[in-house]
Amino acid sequence: MKDLDGPIEAFEWSRFQINGQIHSAEGQGAGKDIFLWDGRVSSWTARKGHQLKPNMVASACKEDIEILVIGNGVHGAIEVTEKTKETIRAAGIKKVIIQKTPEACVTYNRYIHEGANVALLAHGTC
Repeated sequence: MKDLDGPIEAFEWSRFQINGQIHSAEGQGAGKDIFLWDGRVSSWTARKGHQLKPNMVASACKEDIEILVIGNGVHGAIEVTEKTKETIRAAGIKKVIIQKTPEACVTYNRYIHEGANVALLAHGTC
């Protein structure tokens, strides 16, 4: 995925380029699993395994977000449980979009360019 208008300028297996900075599995930036919101990128360290549980989205649920885009891996290997979706909605997040990570990056950029209050949780492999 490439989008020179960003903020996610590029994504490939385990490597995000966001606002000119690299985040990767090789120890650069926030790593291969990220939380992107309000122009800030942080590590998404809560994500473990291939099933996304409510406690793994807590960082996003604490923020004032209207749309949450979840990148569930390059091949879509991360399952987002119904309980996790309910937890997100209960936190006041109006829309949850779950896509493979390359598509999720494109969706996030589109919403940013539309001026939406959007965040991204993304897994960079699987």
